Amino acid sequence: MKPVVSIIMGSTSDLPIMEKAAKFFEEMEIPFEMNALSAHRTPEAVEQFAKNAQNRGIKVIIAAAGMAAHLPGVIASMTTLPVIGVPINSSLEGIDALFSIVQMPPGIPVATVGINGALNAAILALQIVSANDEQLQQKLADYKEGLKNKITKANEELAAVKYKFKTN
Repeated sequence: MKPVVSIIMGSTSDLPIMEKAAKFFEEMEIPFEMNALSAHRTPEAVEQFAKNAQNRGIKVIIAAAGMAAHLPGVIASMTTLPVIGVPINSSLEGIDALFSIVQMPPGIPVATVGINGALNAAILALQIVSANDEQLQQKLADYKEGLKNKITKANEELAAVKYKFKTN
C-alpha cells in the first residue's frame, strides 16, 4: 500500500491535533503517511521530502506548524503538489501560525484551514484526491450525509429538553 497523502508536522507535539486527519483517512480507507519535519531544524530533510513526494505517489501534502509556521510554505516552494497548511495553536492563540501560512508570496500558494483544523485539512485533501474518482466522491458524500444526520438527531434530542420558557 502506497500513501497518497502525506501528513507532515513540525514536531510530534502537534500529533494530538493532526491525529484528527489520520483518523479521518483511516475511516475513509485512504493510505497516508505521517512524519515530523522542521523547516528550521531539519531543512535538508524537508527539501528531500518535498522534492521526492510526487515521485513516491503523494497527491496532496498536509503540513502543520505552529509559531513561525514556515513548514507549509517551504514545502510548497519545492513541489508542484497541493499543500494544505494547518496552523497550530502553540502561541499567540495560533494567530502567528495562521498569518505565517496564509501570507505566501505570489506563485507559492498554500491552501490554509482554520487554527488546529486538521480534520478540515484531511477532508480538503480527500476532495482533491477524489476529483476523478467516483468511489471516493461517494465516500465523501456519505460522510457529509452523516454530518447532516448528526444535526438532525441533535435537534430531536434538543426538542426533548424542557425549560419553563422554552418555546420549541
